[in-house]
Amino acid sequence: MTISTPRFVHRTLSVACASALALTLAACQKADEATEETTSAAAPEPVVAEVVEEVAAALPLELDAVLAEQPVEAQARYGARHPKETLEFFGIEPGMTVIEALPGGGWYTKILAPYLGTEGTLVGADYDQALFPLFGFFSEERLKAKETWVEDWSAEARAWFDGPAASIEAFQFGSMPAELEGEVDAVLLVRALHNLARFESQGGFLTAALGEVNKALKPGGLVGVVQHMAPDDAPDAWADGSAGYLKKSFVIDAFTAAGLELVEESAINENPKDQPTPEDIVWRLPPTLMGAKDNPEQAQAMEAIGESNRMTLLFRKPA
Repeated sequence: MTISTPRFVHRTLSVACASALALTLAACQKADEATEETTSAAAPEPVVAEVVEEVAAALPLELDAVLAEQPVEAQARYGARHPKETLEFFGIEPGMTVIEALPGGGWYTKILAPYLGTEGTLVGADYDQALFPLFGFFSEERLKAKETWVEDWSAEARAWFDGPAASIEAFQFGSMPAELEGEVDAVLLVRALHNLARFESQGGFLTAALGEVNKALKPGGLVGVVQHMAPDDAPDAWADGSAGYLKKSFVIDAFTAAGLELVEESAINENPKDQPTPEDIVWRLPPTLMGAKDNPEQAQAMEAIGESNRMTLLFRKPA
């Protein structure tokens, strides 16, 4: 993908198009009024206003406006997740085709779909169905539900929006539709890598997923990664994803092996207060507070740390 038009230019042009259409219609109306010799009048001003309103309604929302419309409970996490800065760093723009890995309940989906707008497409991507039994805690009912996840999640996600939003599609890693190959502008892997890495030795899930990411991307397409970050000196056996954390060097090496190049990294989502030891898991921290919900003192200590320390990396498929 080649992103040749900066975001502010894109939006300025979109607004300019609406303004130009209004001026053109108004000019035509004035010309009709000046030259029409019959008593029939030109289209009244309300028609022009209605057309301009329709054009404006079809334009994608500014990211700030989308973020301001999110529920209070979602906005409460902006200080830890930094969605505005993160999406801008990843170069996400209206009209793009974007894959969002592990969309779940839609925290990012509900931001992305209206921001991408009606000209955009958002594709949710879940784990390979063969990965879920490896967790060991999925019931037969939950495993069965994964068989229809693509249809179920797509339908649920479409129902979240009653205004202009991107088209919604979905797939599971390991079975990416052929029609997506070479059609995607960007892929977002937000806290989505640790379980792929954790079970890599049991099914090659990380390698396969990154291979599909590469296939899906247009030449020059972007991949944005946000991932719980293990300390560089942590034992590799602990930083294998099972505790939620991965080393930055491991992630970069995995993407490089998949044919993707590191473009830039950012400290947007870093939290130096999170200094895990090999006895820690990332889910001890908010919002999960695993093991601390019935211990107010421990919960307070975890809240004081905040959400996890996260790497933020931008990769690109070579043009």
